[in-house]
Amino acid sequence: MEDKSVVIEENSNYKGKVCVTGASGFVASWLIKRLLLSGYNVIGTVRDPGNQKKVGHLWKLQGAKERLRLVKANLTDEGSFDDAIMGCEGVFHTASPVLGKATFDVTVEILNPAVDGTLNVLRSCKKNPRLRRVVLTSSSSTVRVRDNIDPNIPLDESSWSSVEFCKKFEIWYVLSKTLAEKAAWEFCEQNNIDLVTLLPSFIIGPSLPPDLCSTADDVLGLLKGKTDKFDFHGRMGYVHIDDVALSHILVYEHPSAHGRYLCSSKVLDNNQLVSVLSERYPSLPIPKRFKELDRPSYDFNTLKLEGLGMKFKSIEEMFDDCVTFFKERGLISSI
Repeated sequence: MEDKSVVIEENSNYKGKVCVTGASGFVASWLIKRLLLSGYNVIGTVRDPGNQKKVGHLWKLQGAKERLRLVKANLTDEGSFDDAIMGCEGVFHTASPVLGKATFDVTVEILNPAVDGTLNVLRSCKKNPRLRRVVLTSSSSTVRVRDNIDPNIPLDESSWSSVEFCKKFEIWYVLSKTLAEKAAWEFCEQNNIDLVTLLPSFIIGPSLPPDLCSTADDVLGLLKGKTDKFDFHGRMGYVHIDDVALSHILVYEHPSAHGRYLCSSKVLDNNQLVSVLSERYPSLPIPKRFKELDRPSYDFNTLKLEGLGMKFKSIEEMFDDCVTFFKERGLISSI
């Protein structure tokens, strides 16, 4: 006999249907995990729903078998997001272009796919009469790459990275994120789409996909004593992956949410970071010092997101979770 109480409880927790692009990625996987736990039905877009190596971890999430559906879509295929997005109340656009390995053409492989892919998703959103809000995953790098930063005034959402500065110094990732977000704002204003953008800093924490993303790989290298990737990072904001997922849902659900939202717990120089990590994990070969970079100092003003109720995990909490994850995977020795 069917347990009616279970059915009623599940239905009462139902939050609606939303779409998450790039579902198999680091951020999207955590976001889907949190959406399912919150009671949403989730349509996730991936390039190949049948690739178990890429999507298998999603089917292990609580609620996935009942409330997750994976649909094929590609950023470069016009209209491929139509079916996934139609009928959804919300869309979380987290997907980013994947770089080719054989050749490297900045315009072809990064800039055009970032902008055109975002507009492709938004054109599908425009066709959906049930759409309530779109949340775009941007980056805190879209506010901080400039040559006129006042170190005494924390950067907030009114700041934008300089397109000219990014081109001059070939900072292509930042340029792609900046151009894509600007294009999204222009399109949504012209087409009366309720858009909110989230700007996470460097994301720390356990990975749900089997393959480590570039940021997790950078952190693993640091914990193993490598300095090459963090030499380039310099001063950086840090945030826990779970806080990023929760922040996406917060800005989607909060009626008064609008505009851009910086999502970052703490900004640290490399030497400040390794000082904290060396003391906390003395058995790991964490570098002791980094060379000083001639870059402007900056901090982030995250009061806008905190005003919606967000409370960020500390540097210690986010790296504790990350270190535990690496230990469980056998990627670093036990502490």
